[in-house]
Amino acid sequence: MSQPPVRVAIAGALGRMGRQMADAVQDDARLALAARFHRPGIVGEGLVSRDEALAMAEIVIDFTTPAASADLARVCAGRGGPALVIGSTGFDAAELADIADAAKTIAIVRSGSFSLGLNMLVGLVERAAKALDPDDWDVEIVEAHHRHKIDAPSGTALMLGQAAAGGRGIELETVARRVRDGVIGARPAGEIGFAVMRGGSIIGEHSVRFCAEGELVALSHAAGDRIMFARGAIPAALWVAGRPPGEYDMRDVLGLNN
Repeated sequence: MSQPPVRVAIAGALGRMGRQMADAVQDDARLALAARFHRPGIVGEGLVSRDEALAMAEIVIDFTTPAASADLARVCAGRGGPALVIGSTGFDAAELADIADAAKTIAIVRSGSFSLGLNMLVGLVERAAKALDPDDWDVEIVEAHHRHKIDAPSGTALMLGQAAAGGRGIELETVARRVRDGVIGARPAGEIGFAVMRGGSIIGEHSVRFCAEGELVALSHAAGDRIMFARGAIPAALWVAGRPPGEYDMRDVLGLNN
């Protein structure tokens, strides 16, 4: 006897990712689109209130804003569910702490990118960083996005930086260089740098460059369509259904943390 479909609610339903997520959920027989909601006070187009949506769903998929996602996590934890799949980026420390606290009560998958290919790249970057001596190999993360993106470096770029730092057994913030301007002197050994471009309609391009004297290794990924993020969020929603409380990421979903 087949399992009933997992009931999913979509947050930020009128946004670009919200619309694509709703289409992706409806196209997957393993899921049922239980509800769609947007900001408080916005109705129409089949929307319900947040409270109504949470009462109807087992999973909420949320690609909104850091503040809205942290608030949603608090509310879901307060009522004991539903579980969350969070694709927002640009969180501050307080918002991350709120999500971590909510994950003591409910299951949350949070990722800087739900692209399956990008998450495979994260694993490759960690392995390369572990193998290449930081005294000889500089790491630079180069990312480009559309003109409307509000956070920099991107959540995905920070994921890649954390992977490189993790491969070297250090904390990213102790070696990260996010801005260079003026006379900055020679680059210190072990630094992980970020270079950011914003313009036009670029969906997302990321490259991690390991640079040594006389050679360069580049690992990269380019997004051609936002639908890839929706495709990645679908297995995350299926995976997190029924999981015990905790904060997970796409590497857990893909089995790369085993």
